[in-house]
Amino acid sequence: MPLLDADRELTRHSYYAATTQREAPFPRLDGAVAADVAVVGGGLAGLSAAIELHDRGFDAVLLEAHEVGWGASGRNGGQAIHGLACGEEEIERQLGLDEARRVWAMSIEALDLIRQRIERFAIDCEWRDGYLAVATNARKASALREWTARLERVYGYRQTWVDGGELPRWLASPRYAAGVHDPRSGHLHPLKYSLGLARAAARLGVRIYEHSAVTAVDDGAGAARVRTASGSVEARHVLLAGNVYLQQFAPRLAPQLAPRIMPVGTYIVATPPLGPERARALIPCGAAVCDTNFVLDYFRTSADHRLLYGGRVSYSTATPMRLAASMCRRMQQTFPQLADVEVEHAWGGFVDISMNRAPDFGRIGRHLYYLQGFSGHGLALTGLAGKLVAEAMAGDAGRFDTFARLRHRNFPGGRLLRMPALVAGMAWYRLRDLL
Repeated sequence: MPLLDADRELTRHSYYAATTQREAPFPRLDGAVAADVAVVGGGLAGLSAAIELHDRGFDAVLLEAHEVGWGASGRNGGQAIHGLACGEEEIERQLGLDEARRVWAMSIEALDLIRQRIERFAIDCEWRDGYLAVATNARKASALREWTARLERVYGYRQTWVDGGELPRWLASPRYAAGVHDPRSGHLHPLKYSLGLARAAARLGVRIYEHSAVTAVDDGAGAARVRTASGSVEARHVLLAGNVYLQQFAPRLAPQLAPRIMPVGTYIVATPPLGPERARALIPCGAAVCDTNFVLDYFRTSADHRLLYGGRVSYSTATPMRLAASMCRRMQQTFPQLADVEVEHAWGGFVDISMNRAPDFGRIGRHLYYLQGFSGHGLALTGLAGKLVAEAMAGDAGRFDTFARLRHRNFPGGRLLRMPALVAGMAWYRLRDLL
């Protein structure tokens, strides 16, 4: 199934959309306008960049193909987590320990940025502190403890270890052997947060256009011209922040970027409201929870006392059969006390993963910057990425270039075979998680 067709189907039963009131839509771009920067993509990365650009004196125009927050930014698991999806070892291997420490510190800054923007713009997005990483067996618990100790020893980052005997006070599930709690990470309602950033950007003066898919960028000598079906933007700089959707609308736009990321479907269900006592009993610590498997499960309780449970992934863009029923079974395996509970919402979306699961930031030609490859860690990292690219456009590219120095490879198999190759590879990782 084509990516956009699959995505439209997955948006229909989103709990986030059902519990969010969108305000009046932004207009479509009609005609020619000029700006300092044209931002392509109305998700968290593009919105963050637009706000940061305004704060540095840039006039920014933001172009969104659908509605702001429509993609992964408004449909993800809502977990804002420290670090990168690739882990510290990949950054150490490529850039060395000193730069890896710098990157780690920036990942913590990304969490602080969320809190700062919520406060600055008075965004009601149901933020709660706390993240609990859990291991499904003794071997993985040992690896998690070693990682926790190394993170404190090498990076100076302290978390709370929770052994198996203590775990029921934090999480009421028989599935897990141990865990580690981070108070700096947390969780929120991602669509409310995305729309809050969009409202904030518009109030600051950012011109936002919805239903204005970019079809081409002409890179001229002094400026670039960004084209849509009914208009254009002339700008000194262009930021491509469309992730997996960029090539869906403009296949010839920056074609060298597409082979470096793959769309991976991830899926979530929400129960009916359980009531405050029953919901609190599931996760007494109130944190977002995620296991340490390669193909992982993640869950949290919502402000209206539901359990939101995410897990199954698709590497072929095909939505799993009987999604709601299969996800409900996974949820009940983790929480047998919910055997009498069905799911009320089942939805999903696509994240962009890179081969090494490290973020892929950089420049193309004279005027184009790009942000992609968040690999499932985008809720916090997109906000930081927007800040870094704004710093770079303002003349201070040191932090942006730290990420831009990371090397990335194309997915193997070319345009036709890379998706089947990824499906086969992920089958091995699923098997490894079971061993």
